[in-house]
Amino acid sequence: MSSAMSMTAGAAPALQDSVFLRACRLEAVPHVPVWLMRQAGRYLPEYRALRERHTFSQMLASAELAVEATLQPIRRFPLDAAVIFMDILPPLAGMGLAIGFGANGGEGPHVDNPISSPRDVDVLATPPAAETLAVHLEAIRLARRELEPRGIPVIGFCGAPFTLASYAIEGGGSRSFAKTKRFMYAEPAAWRRLMTRLVTVLSDFLVAQARAGASAVQVFDSWAGTALGREDYVGSVKPFTTQLVSAARAAGVPLIHFSTGTAGYIEDVAACGGEVVGVDWRMPIDEYRRRIGPGPAIQGNLDPAALLAPWRELGPRIDSVLAGAGPRGHVFNLGHGILPETPLDAVARLVDRVHEWKAAAG
Repeated sequence: MSSAMSMTAGAAPALQDSVFLRACRLEAVPHVPVWLMRQAGRYLPEYRALRERHTFSQMLASAELAVEATLQPIRRFPLDAAVIFMDILPPLAGMGLAIGFGANGGEGPHVDNPISSPRDVDVLATPPAAETLAVHLEAIRLARRELEPRGIPVIGFCGAPFTLASYAIEGGGSRSFAKTKRFMYAEPAAWRRLMTRLVTVLSDFLVAQARAGASAVQVFDSWAGTALGREDYVGSVKPFTTQLVSAARAAGVPLIHFSTGTAGYIEDVAACGGEVVGVDWRMPIDEYRRRIGPGPAIQGNLDPAALLAPWRELGPRIDSVLAGAGPRGHVFNLGHGILPETPLDAVARLVDRVHEWKAAAG
């Protein structure tokens, strides 16, 4: 597949010309595009109202509810892309793990039958996404139908192999990732089998999302940088993330590879591939750009907590990110998900500032 095809397949002409996709292709844009991780979420009063009537699990099980959550921030702010409302854990459920989201449908994810032995790995299924993730694919189809006339792309996503492996082994979130790292060290063959099965499931899911209407996809590696130093990342994670990114090229749409806590080895993260490298806020974006090089576009990287600051502090921080990212190939975003306590006015002023900055800069 040619680079040009990989950038434009799956997007209608109006979407191909969107500022978001043009920035992903390193093309000149009239303004820097902006979307926010977790932009469909608890900082929105309309989302909280939706959650008063439906549990998180119910929303994941309904394409119509997922689309409503997806569209809420687009109705309120002139964002340049919509990210489908979803969670990273449903692919694990299709593989045979029992996934839940806290007591009484709360947000905290957990796995009730976590992996603890090589045999647990060997009984995991690798079904196609069309069989086990049909609701999420339908939500993408419905969201695209709503947004395509406005030229707004839909972004699909999945968790990275390491992040999903850590959930599957720890049974939920972790501070030390001791169980995951013990398994990785003590059972290297089983670890490779687990990561290979995850790559199989996740690559199929990414391709299926693009075929359902996603104009770009993002891989979230939320935990690798928290859990691993460079040696473990390069030896036990990077090969599988590279395989996932390579297999996902069949999707024919730009892929954003986002990770947190990986500033110390961001060159290795970028080497996994992807048209866009998403970066956290722990290092200035100009330093990320210098170390990643000019090849991929870059996404990021305002500290989510900066949106809690007064405008006299927030405005200059936005400008610093914009100036540091360079004139082309920048998708403005936060360095992680938007916080639930974020004021709506701060989001509105952020979006306006990003759009106006590019216009003012010529």
